[in-house]
Amino acid sequence: MELVQGNEAVVRAALKVGCRFFAGYPITPSSEIMHMMAREMPKVGGVFIQMEDEIASLSAAIGASMAGKISMTATSGPGFSLMQENIGYAAITETPVVIVNVMRAGPSTGIPTAPSQGDVMQARFGSHGDYPIIVLALSDVLDSYLLTARAFYLSEKFLTPVIVLSDELVGHMRESVELPELEEIKPKRKIIGGGEPVHFTGLAHKDGFAISDPEEYEALIKRLHRKIEGSKEITSYKIINPDSDVLIVTYGSPFRSSLALLKTCRNVGILKLETLFPFPDKLIEKLTKNV
Repeated sequence: MELVQGNEAVVRAALKVGCRFFAGYPITPSSEIMHMMAREMPKVGGVFIQMEDEIASLSAAIGASMAGKISMTATSGPGFSLMQENIGYAAITETPVVIVNVMRAGPSTGIPTAPSQGDVMQARFGSHGDYPIIVLALSDVLDSYLLTARAFYLSEKFLTPVIVLSDELVGHMRESVELPELEEIKPKRKIIGGGEPVHFTGLAHKDGFAISDPEEYEALIKRLHRKIEGSKEITSYKIINPDSDVLIVTYGSPFRSSLALLKTCRNVGILKLETLFPFPDKLIEKLTKNV
């Protein structure tokens, strides 16, 4: 057992599974992730870069991923807003990258030191256009470790950006935990261009060429949705007292508050969603039939 901070657990998981590129810009309450990456990334032969802003940070992480590196960035509210265009770019170019958003109260500067769940819908629909995305939610320090590792696995397998939602409470809390060993991810994707300069655009495409035909565009978007929303592997959750009369559906740091109800209420169960998107509507329908 050891005393670990939530933001620290994110970094330790990322490095364990093979993340070797981090680009970011400091912003409360995610800054500890960047500070620790600056110290630890060079020790494993990786690259750390402090960029001029969050737009450049995600751009650099996407570029590193296209060059074959497992990459990530981390930010909070205002920085996450700046990343939205590049999230859409990563989605249509099918580039794996992990984005950690340690949420804080907004809008705008808001309250930098207060937790919030205000970015959940932005995580799903923040960039323009029709695209699927995977969003995971952290509720404690162990989640910060295990689900960060899972985010990299899902990102590499499904070739998509994955957003990990933490918040100020989870990011800054310290808990006594036992962190298990994690298996390093070996990317199976090929480096396009064989090391030569390659130009990627965000244009709708087929077989490497831009398209404007409505049917070809529809086929592209449906394929992007199908590969993610058609997979049963992505959804993860935990359930307590599944046969209870009342089932509380929760996620993230509010899950911790709902645990108190187990001590004060009768016949109460809790469904903690670890995957927020694709939204597990069929799972919820199945588990709530008898409540």
